Amino acid sequence: MSRRQRGRWCPVLVCGLALACGLVSGCSGTTQSGGPAAARSSGQLSQWVDGATVESVAKTLGVQLPEAATEAKAAHLQGLQDDGLILAFALPTADVDAFVDRLLKPERPLRLREQPLTHSTNPTTPFSHLGLLEPDLLAHVREGQVCAPCKEDLNWLRVAVARVDDRTSRVYLRGVD
Repeated sequence: MSRRQRGRWCPVLVCGLALACGLVSGCSGTTQSGGPAAARSSGQLSQWVDGATVESVAKTLGVQLPEAATEAKAAHLQGLQDDGLILAFALPTADVDAFVDRLLKPERPLRLREQPLTHSTNPTTPFSHLGLLEPDLLAHVREGQVCAPCKEDLNWLRVAVARVDDRTSRVYLRGVD
């Protein structure tokens, strides 16, 4: 190929490369700030509610926090149509079953998941917002659906319980209002 023929192909190759890069970056799944949808700033589809408290989230979820609960953390993600609510706390392992029994119907016990989920998860209300690991990424987790639909405006509520140590477990609650 002569130098003149190669010169004709150069602009075509540059345009093709620019188009391919634009398509790849446009389909990357991140916002302009580079964060996931749950971390977007105001003006986007969802945002974390400032001032959400453990008490306000527990009330919306219809859950009474046990007196023995420690390290309680909560967040409220305001969405376009539905709001996501997360609540987590540590509880003496001996008290977990009594708390869960108040949440679930006796015929629907929690099921034990031995291994972390193998697929990548990107929940819309991540517990990482509270500085915690996702229960889906932990092994030996008891989990289940509490209600769907639930009372009031709550669409659904899920619970997961993971052992922290020999005496303590962490309870994770995730709901959609």
